[in-house]
Amino acid sequence: MKRCGAAEFLELAKEYPVFDARTPAEFEDGHIPNAHNLPLFSNEERAEVGTLYKQKSRREAILRGLDFVGPKMRDFIELVEEVSEPPGPVLVHCWRGGMRSSSLGWLLGTYGYDVVALDGGYKAYRNHVLDTFETKLPHMIVLGGLTGSGKTEVLHELAALGEQIIDLEGLANHRGSSFGGIERQRVTQQQFDNDLSRVITELDPSRRVWVEDESLMVGRCRVPHPLFDQKKEAPLVCLEVSDRDRLDRLVEEYGEHADEALVEAFERIKKRLGGERYRRALEAIEAGDFRTAGCEALRYYDKAYGYGLEERDGPIIARLTYDVRPSSAEIARHCIEQV
Repeated sequence: MKRCGAAEFLELAKEYPVFDARTPAEFEDGHIPNAHNLPLFSNEERAEVGTLYKQKSRREAILRGLDFVGPKMRDFIELVEEVSEPPGPVLVHCWRGGMRSSSLGWLLGTYGYDVVALDGGYKAYRNHVLDTFETKLPHMIVLGGLTGSGKTEVLHELAALGEQIIDLEGLANHRGSSFGGIERQRVTQQQFDNDLSRVITELDPSRRVWVEDESLMVGRCRVPHPLFDQKKEAPLVCLEVSDRDRLDRLVEEYGEHADEALVEAFERIKKRLGGERYRRALEAIEAGDFRTAGCEALRYYDKAYGYGLEERDGPIIARLTYDVRPSSAEIARHCIEQV
């Protein structure tokens, strides 16, 4: 079984499958993108083995681990065969590159696979992830505009035109505001970091990179400070769309959600919204008038976005003003023309 560092391991992972020997809970908290979970232990089994290691001895822990793993060995082989036939190669790792990945690597190697293990395990990978956030992107351009301007759609159209993008909302599975997480599965901070790291490493730093003007927090995911600081200093193209069009978009995106979800979203910004606006918003939701409720939300977010603009260090290089918002594809073309 060969071992290699995180950078080489990730290069190999572009071509060969990765099998993560950690528990389902560890995997759910964060994993290498596209990895397959092949847990040697269940969550409960790992807890039991760990307790024996601490309270009894290493030998007793190993023996108990063999009790758990032995009956599963054939299943492991069959699960790997569903993804890759021998000789592979196949890539394996656990938390620190210790007994779990060594055991899985030995089993697969015995069966005839060429196995490559991640030296230092997932912990080494996470250090690599954090290092990638120091990558300089000198041609970054920020796409800005008030809530409801349709920035994310424009960002996707820029990608369709061959531009490089970092879609922070897509990576966080959240649309940015208090309402942005409605009916969306939560992404952990670790997984957000891992997926973002992969996007950054695939960028060409010599070309333009577009990123939406997000706050430090996108839902519950924090944008890494080195990237956020670069974004604050990068030039900005600002979309200026009429209040009518912005409100139309807000109603279209959120108006069909359950009243309870909308009330919870307003509850999260209650203190900053103010008691009177909060009361009006809730009364409007109860009356089925989300357009009025949306007006209250936009007043709050417009003010917050204004504060964010004041904190930026980078210049506004273009303002694209639309009384009637054209298609996102057309706006994307206008953005490219301005830079």
